[in-house]
Order: sequence, then C-alpha cells, then structure tokens
Amino acid sequence: MAKNKTTETTVSVADFINSYVEKDEKKADSFELIKLMSDWSGFEPKMWGPTIIGFGSYHYKYESGHEGDMPLIGFSPRKAEFSLYVYSPTKESEPLLNELGKFKMGKACIYVKKLSEINIETLEKICKATIAYLNENHECACREK
Repeated sequence: MAKNKTTETTVSVADFINSYVEKDEKKADSFELIKLMSDWSGFEPKMWGPTIIGFGSYHYKYESGHEGDMPLIGFSPRKAEFSLYVYSPTKESEPLLNELGKFKMGKACIYVKKLSEINIETLEKICKATIAYLNENHECACREK
C-alpha cells in the first residue's frame, strides 16, 4: 500500500512562511490564520508535508484498508490562493458556505485569495463544525482537549 505524502514534519512553520510566501499581504494573512486556527483548535501549528500547516490530527481508515493521519484543520499559502482544509460536509457547515464570502470550493478544500474577502466568524464556525465532526467520526487528537 502506498505511503501518505502528507505527514507531520519537524520543519519550522515560521521558517516555511518566511521562505515560501513571497507577498507581504499573504505572509500577514498566513500568520493571522495560524493565530486563529490555533485558538479555534487548541493546537499549535505543525507542518504537514512540504506546504500544509495543520492543527491537531485525526486518524482515518477507508473501507479499502487505506489509513493514515491528517490535520484536523489546516491551510496552505499557495501562490495563487490559500487552500483551506477546514470543511466537512455536515448539515451544520453546508449553510455556512453562503455566509463565507468570496471563495471557490474544491473537492476537499476551500480556496480564498485573501482573508479580507471572507467572513472570519463564519470561517470559525466551519472550522469548529469540522473539528466536532472529526471528533465524532474518527480517532481524534481533539478528544484530548
């Protein structure tokens, strides 16, 4: 079975942002997301793979037998936009998308260009709904909190 590429690393989150993110506004938004997601999740940021900043973790296992660990919530400051790994399709979180602001939805993430284009209170609700969902449905580090 293939090994997951997205695993927790020991790379410094601040060093990653300062070396990877070119634009000052995106750097500021990245550090703001770290503060917010740390507060919302109760976990310090860790690098997952080369470009994802994650908070906490949960263990998943598919019917196929494939399993692994992923952050509860996280983001990546990609060149074009932020990839926010914060969404689980629950009845609580689906209506919140209408209140989020300017974004695009991918298969597993929400894409935003900058924080000023979204409603931060709504993002918090989405993150907390996802953490609750993962806590109920997976082996989750959030149970320790």
